[in-house]
Amino acid sequence: MVREVVLKVSEAFQQDVGYGRARIDHQTRMDLDLSIGDVIELEGTKVTTTSVWRAHPSDEGKRLVRIDNLTRKNAGTGLGDRVKIRRAEVKEARDVALAPLMPEGQRIEFGMGIDVIIRKNMLRRPISKGDEIIIPGIAFFGNALPFVIVDTNPHGIVMITERTVLHVKEEAAKITEEEGTRVSYEDIGGLHIEIQKVREMIELPLKHPELFDRLGIDPPKGVLLHGPPGTGKTLIAKAVANESGANFYTINGPEIMSKFYGQSEENLRKIFEEAQKNAPSIVFLDEIDAIAPKRSEVHGEVERRVVSQLLTLMDGLKGRGKVIVIGATNIPDVIDPALRRPGRFDREIRIDVPDRNGRKEILLIHTRGMPINPGLAELYPGETVNEEKILSAIKHGIKKIHISDLLRSMLRSKDRNKRSEVVGNYLKVIFDSFKGEMPPLFYEKVIRLIADEITNLLPYDLDDTDSNVSAEQQINERLATIRESPDDFIKRISKESLLDDIADITYGFVGADLAALAREAAMNALRRYLPDIDLEKPIPIELLEKMEVTLNDFKNAHRGIEPSALREFFVEIPKISWEDIGGLEDVKQSLKEAVEWPLSQPEVFKRMGIHAPRGILLYGPPGTGKTLLAKAVAHESKANFISIKGPEVLSKWVGESEKAVRELFKKARQVAPTIVFLDEIDSIAPRRGSFDGSHVTESVVNQLLTSIDGLESMEGVVVIGATNRPDIIDPGLLRPGRFDRLLLLPAPDSISRLEIFKIHTKDMPLAKDVSLDDLAEKTIGYSGADIDALCREAAMIALRGDINAKEVRNIHFEHAMGEARGSLTEDVIKYYKKVKDAMGSSIATKDKKERDIQYM
Repeated sequence: MVREVVLKVSEAFQQDVGYGRARIDHQTRMDLDLSIGDVIELEGTKVTTTSVWRAHPSDEGKRLVRIDNLTRKNAGTGLGDRVKIRRAEVKEARDVALAPLMPEGQRIEFGMGIDVIIRKNMLRRPISKGDEIIIPGIAFFGNALPFVIVDTNPHGIVMITERTVLHVKEEAAKITEEEGTRVSYEDIGGLHIEIQKVREMIELPLKHPELFDRLGIDPPKGVLLHGPPGTGKTLIAKAVANESGANFYTINGPEIMSKFYGQSEENLRKIFEEAQKNAPSIVFLDEIDAIAPKRSEVHGEVERRVVSQLLTLMDGLKGRGKVIVIGATNIPDVIDPALRRPGRFDREIRIDVPDRNGRKEILLIHTRGMPINPGLAELYPGETVNEEKILSAIKHGIKKIHISDLLRSMLRSKDRNKRSEVVGNYLKVIFDSFKGEMPPLFYEKVIRLIADEITNLLPYDLDDTDSNVSAEQQINERLATIRESPDDFIKRISKESLLDDIADITYGFVGADLAALAREAAMNALRRYLPDIDLEKPIPIELLEKMEVTLNDFKNAHRGIEPSALREFFVEIPKISWEDIGGLEDVKQSLKEAVEWPLSQPEVFKRMGIHAPRGILLYGPPGTGKTLLAKAVAHESKANFISIKGPEVLSKWVGESEKAVRELFKKARQVAPTIVFLDEIDSIAPRRGSFDGSHVTESVVNQLLTSIDGLESMEGVVVIGATNRPDIIDPGLLRPGRFDRLLLLPAPDSISRLEIFKIHTKDMPLAKDVSLDDLAEKTIGYSGADIDALCREAAMIALRGDINAKEVRNIHFEHAMGEARGSLTEDVIKYYKKVKDAMGSSIATKDKKERDIQYM
């Protein structure tokens, strides 16, 4: 056995942040004779302590240690550095003194029971003097409040137990500027690829310039981060500076501008001189578009001189990668092109709106210390939920697990990558008899989380008998903990379910929006408890312990926050489902194939080697359900829904209409999966060259054509158009590659009318003499909207007769039919059949004469 090993530092997994864990591989644990949960010392420029956890299978053999930002700070090390690791001698702490980390001279008054909260969160955690820690649930002005361990008794590495006496000081510990809570890569969610690119460009030149010397190339001088506001551009720049150990100089665009001649350029020069003097340094130009606009388009002499000064400063950066410039902007197209070339900003990295998984990661970061506990009934509405039965099922299921049997079955499969699958299948057999006691989605999460707990503790080598015995003991201990406190286990699953639900409905939300959402949800929870709080007295610990954030708190917060990425457009996540639309079964099936399948299961289309349709045109008489169908397909495919009514796009200003179309598709690509719904599309895309057309509408048509079928990818974006006049739409749109499918919404037949009646009368108290079958037969020529109006009118007639009426009778429907007549006459139906025949033949033959047929 060796006394110590040297490992390379890597970032922690999101679920480990704040828990003081060090993930190290099997061979290192064997070398140091360590088991999961043992305490180790980490030595960089300082010494700290943490607990051992099993490495992820992909990290085996890489000689890595994964630790979070606080542990790296306590050890005086950074990402990519080497640290010494050795087994620690840990003692029980008799006394521990802590103080909040705040600017010197400040003081904070803690309420009663602060020591109880700290003990609960730090129980069995190893600590040493000088360590910085974060206590979940203790915040200052909305941010986590860091504490420092001022002293311990006895000295050295100690562990907090139930008998430890905690002394929480109210005076702030002395803190230097660089000792404040640093932004790290673990504080940024959903941007792994972007962070990796930035690190390649910045960290390598700053930490290891000799690599570039050896290859005989100059390292990059600048990186331009661009993307919508709130996506994390500034956060990435700060994290890179902190993790690389470089000095960080921020220039907020407008701040350097001065009214005195030459002062603006001098301000820039001073900052760059300072950065070069204190290299390695990072100069961060926030809102760079404010100080470096295109010189050909600005009239002010100052702006031109500042741009020129910035160009010469970036060209004059000496040394191999010792000073790197990071620029951030929301509008890269307005920056002077001379800056956007290799040798100045060598690489441009787009920081985009996060996808669903990215949103969940960001929510995990912003709810780390939040006491989230939604009720199962709240999470699974419509399901029968009995928490006592669920608790009992988890306890009895865990009791039936025999780890020795599981290990024997796993020995048959040597593939380490399939361990989770084998454990999951074993647990499904064990828990099968309890499946009916839980909602299906909750049952799946129970199986997955228990499988993860077991897999994380399995030995690397299943043939090693000693390792198996040790692992079996640790797994049994962990399962016993879950069995003894299933409430905590259910809270974990509930929190994950809540974050899944919120991630599903926050389309278009950027990181800043999600941070605001988490903060507002906590404020909603606080408002519920305010009546029980006497603000003149210390808040009792019992009330603090009771405070929890629920799913409703998040949903209420969600209603009040408009996503930044979609503020220019009306965006919604429709609540309409297929069941809310009567009839139209063929059209529904076509929309499922053309829209829902490609958005929800894109891998199926990749497997078949085909592209999903880019656009669908819904046409038919008014009131047949075109808008309703578009909303339903957006809901069923869990896609964003951007609705634009044709005339809204048109503007009297030259070029504004085309710009509106460009911006529409740009936003749609940013927040994909998206359905762009163009209502009354005939008003913005009429036939070009017709006698009543105008130059503006022709330009809009051209812009639409290039946006739908242009060079930029439309992956995850589907366009649905709706019109009552398909015959006047420009033929260029009605071809495969643009509107691939043209779907006629016909007049509903008697079966469809019956379904529509059922939908619109499901909440209506109908008398026994009302026959929906008879009403369906009598309403030939009624559209879905007509039937909706008919039902509403029948109810109003009943109320006119008697304001206290308790039901709607058949006579009320008879009177309503006399007042609300159907809009689908025989002529209208014939007209749309004629249009369908003409449009079908035009697509089949591609004959221009047939495409140019007009129906007046």
